Amino acid sequence: MPAKRRRGKSSWSWRSRAFRGLIYQVLAAAAVAGLAWFLWSNTLHNMRVRGIQSGFDFLGQQAGFTIGESLFPFDSSESYLKGFAVGLSNTLRVALAGIVLATFIGTVVGVGRFSRNLLVRSLCAGYVECFRNIPVLLQLLVWYLVLTEYLPGVGEEWKAGPFFLSKGGLNFPIPIWSPGQAWTVAGLGVGLLLAWAWRRWARRRFEATGIPRSTFWTPLALVILCILAGWTLGGAPTALDIPKKGEFAVENGGALTPEFLALLLGLSLYTAAFIAEVVRSGISSVAAGQSEAAAALGLDRRLEIRLVLMPQALRVIIPPLTNQYLNLTKNSSLAVAIGYPDVVSIANTSMNQTGRAVECIAIIMAVYLTLSLTTSGLMNWYNARVAIKEK
Repeated sequence: MPAKRRRGKSSWSWRSRAFRGLIYQVLAAAAVAGLAWFLWSNTLHNMRVRGIQSGFDFLGQQAGFTIGESLFPFDSSESYLKGFAVGLSNTLRVALAGIVLATFIGTVVGVGRFSRNLLVRSLCAGYVECFRNIPVLLQLLVWYLVLTEYLPGVGEEWKAGPFFLSKGGLNFPIPIWSPGQAWTVAGLGVGLLLAWAWRRWARRRFEATGIPRSTFWTPLALVILCILAGWTLGGAPTALDIPKKGEFAVENGGALTPEFLALLLGLSLYTAAFIAEVVRSGISSVAAGQSEAAAALGLDRRLEIRLVLMPQALRVIIPPLTNQYLNLTKNSSLAVAIGYPDVVSIANTSMNQTGRAVECIAIIMAVYLTLSLTTSGLMNWYNARVAIKEK
């Protein structure tokens, strides 16, 4: 007992390394907070002296401008706060779609670098060297030029079934919302839950017996069946809002503007080139003996990559893959160069109208900081889930 008391006292003494480290961290945090307070108060003082208004009260004022592309209605009578919400939704829309598309393309190209076909290997290598060595801003401008100058104009749209493609963007049919659609969405949720449960069970069975089970087609079938079941229970709604040619433009249906398409293609193809190299390096890090063992078990090349190489390569792939997701999200701020109304574009407009430069920049910083930390947190959680556990 006396020894324990001495150790307890020493942990709170200056001789304790842990205690000294805690004090240093507290002092460093206090210094940073003090510096931030000094800079902020000094900025506010200088702004008051010069008669410049400050504060976030302008967010409740009428914006006085419209936004050409938004997921929910917005007009000039709405507040600046709702305008920022529209900009954030546009940023999230292109970032999430870009992450999915870039991951798919990058994975396919990265795996293609190991193809036994010389043509496939050469095409994949050429794609990587081409897209990753051209600045992303230049790629965005090129795609915007292609979509707005080299596509047919009004009245000459390219038509493929119910889809229209022109300088005005891509038009496509969308369901007309009804109570029955809610059952379809519920079926999708149940299907995703069952697919996750199946993949979890299949992985455990494979680890226990060595017998591979479908982790793609069966989950996909479960999702489709649940969607069809929900759609049937909801009365099988079939009403669609189908686009059609109007006098001046394609009317009705859903639409993707050329600005959104240019930003999505530019960011996705650029980031996919880096993801492909991440996937290639991850697969290359797996010992050659693993491929030989897979061949000895009679696995073909597809099963070898899916069941043997990729699970081991993920622990190398995920950390740099997280960086690429962060880069794609932050690069979306270049949307202002092609006129896409993301959060940066809305902030610039608000700044010009209100003069609240510090506040608008602070909002932009907070948005991208939050998105980056959220992405990092989710990827770190996934990295911990797929990490190889040592026994």
